[in-house]
This record gives sequence, structure tokens and C-alpha cells, in this order.
Amino acid sequence: MDYETILYEVDDAVATITLNRPEVMNALSSDLERELHDALRGAGADPDVRAIVLTGAGRAFCSGYDMAAVDGGNAPDPASRYPADVIGGWYERNQAELDHLREIWSLPKPVIAAVNGWCMGGGFWYALACDITIASGAAVFAQPEVRMTSSSIFLFAALCGWKNANRYALTGDHFDAAEALRIGVVNEVVEPGELLPAARRLGRRIAQVPAASVRLNKAITMQGLRAAGIDSGLLLNGALNAMAHSSYGPERERLNAAKAEGGLRAFLGARDDPFRPEPFGPRSAGAGE
Repeated sequence: MDYETILYEVDDAVATITLNRPEVMNALSSDLERELHDALRGAGADPDVRAIVLTGAGRAFCSGYDMAAVDGGNAPDPASRYPADVIGGWYERNQAELDHLREIWSLPKPVIAAVNGWCMGGGFWYALACDITIASGAAVFAQPEVRMTSSSIFLFAALCGWKNANRYALTGDHFDAAEALRIGVVNEVVEPGELLPAARRLGRRIAQVPAASVRLNKAITMQGLRAAGIDSGLLLNGALNAMAHSSYGPERERLNAAKAEGGLRAFLGARDDPFRPEPFGPRSAGAGE
């Protein structure tokens, strides 16, 4: 398969899909998501594939949605348009993002996320949506976008409980792989060099189970959860996402002013510097110890 933003390979019944924009820490763009979901559907339909591993190239699993792409016109600017246009534009975008996550649940084969580094924003959402998640000990998770008036995802509370979700969704704070394991974001933490081998070993173990059994037992879990109410939560999630993204106020105005003066780096500094040191991860108080 000829892709520009991902890598795709199949070995011993396991397909590995690698997000391949390392220069921007595998930030999600419309091209990347289109290719990613094409590859997921292809692996789902391939009789030689029995499990799928999703990972990222370089030092990140995925840094979230590409802010440069958003600024380039893929999302409405709440500071410069009619409210109806802003809310409508964000509603369409946010529903499409949630539909991408639902597609993972509808695949007949399990998707194992192998989180190798930074796992932020929309990348964190993908890690939550995968059937199984294994993390490197160097992985760092967060939704820092909430600090600029953005949205969390209901899957966080559904998977980890509402107190754990509130602790991180209301601050945007980083948390490390050990904390991710403690609260239930990941199944297992391994040494960085063992991440892909561990994910592929698990994929091969799954491949030994009859395909019909895997397909139906994944459906029992994922479709059962959807019938029990996760889909209802995500329907509300999409509507509230649009409201969050449309809620332009003085805090975002301050960040936009920083960006106009100093670019994206200045924007991120104005957003995140007041929160440092982070509780966990490479920018935490204990990072140099």
C-alpha cells in the first residue's frame, strides 16, 4: 500500500500501522486520518491479518490534532465568525472525530495501541479507543488542549472512572505510564525497547484463536458497551465538544495575542508554562532526579 503519512506492514498475521509524521510528533491531519482509516479497513478485510498494532514513529505516539492544520482553515475561528457558523463547523468536525473512534470498535480484528512516547489530545483519544493498549515506560499522556478551551472525551470517564477523568481532564496535566496503568488507561507497561515486540507477541497470541471467536468476542465487548450507553455518551460528547470549541473568551484571546506576536511556540508557552512543573513526565518536578 502506497501511503505518505503512515507506514503499513504485515508479518506473521499481525499488521503494524505506524503514524509517520515524526517531524510534528505524528500530529493528526486530514491526510493522516484518511490514510490511517483506509489501512485499518484494509487490515480488517485481509484474511492474512488477525490482529493490528497501532504505533508512532520517533518520540511520539501522537501529539494530537495538528494545530497548524486547524489554523489553516480546517476548523472555524470563534473570534471571527457568526456563532451559528462556528458551532455548526465544530459540530461537524467533532462528530467526524468521534466516528473515527467508533470505526475501531467495528473492525472484526483487535487493534493494539503501542504507545511509545508523547500521547496527547486526539492521540490520547485513539489510545483510549483501541481494544488493548500497551505503553512504553517513557510514555506521557495528557489533554493539554483543555487549557485553551477545548474538550475531553467521555471514553476517559467510561474507562477510568469519573474521579480519575476529572483529575486530568479539568487540568490538562500530564501523567506518566505508571499512572496510566494505575487508573486503567493502559493494560501493561514495558521497557521502551520491548514495546513493539510485546505488542506483536500479543497480536500473535490472538492470531492463534479462531478468527470467528475473536471477531464475536470483540463484538460482545465493544457492541455490548455501545448498547449499554457509551454511544449515548459520545452523542452528547460531540455536541458539548462543539460548544467548548466555540466558547471564545478572554483566556483564548490572551493566547491568540501571544501567538500573533511569537508564533505557535509562544502560544504553547503562554498556555502551558503556568502549569509547570507537571505532576508527571519529562517536565515534572522530579524529571531530573
